Amino acid sequence: MPKARVWTAAADAVIRDMRAGGATWAEIGRTLGLSRNTVIERGRRLCAMAPVKVAMAVEADAVPDDPNRGPLRAGHPLSWGLLSDEPYPQHGGCR
Repeated sequence: MPKARVWTAAADAVIRDMRAGGATWAEIGRTLGLSRNTVIERGRRLCAMAPVKVAMAVEADAVPDDPNRGPLRAGHPLSWGLLSDEPYPQHGGCR
């Protein structure tokens, strides 16, 4: 059975800092010499998240009320209320 990986504070700091800077999991893995999946798992345990992308508010007038318009993206604020009584989510599970 393989031995458990011992994570250092320095490696944790690299994961947090690079992810906060917008680096992909693959880039972080290459920097640390680890696989992408290993870094993803550790990053999730550390709640290392990428910078929040601010979605621009969409006015109801900005989406045409045309039956032939294209579909709205998944979780679009205009359609969110049709699916749930909850407010539109602002971020992921880690706080």
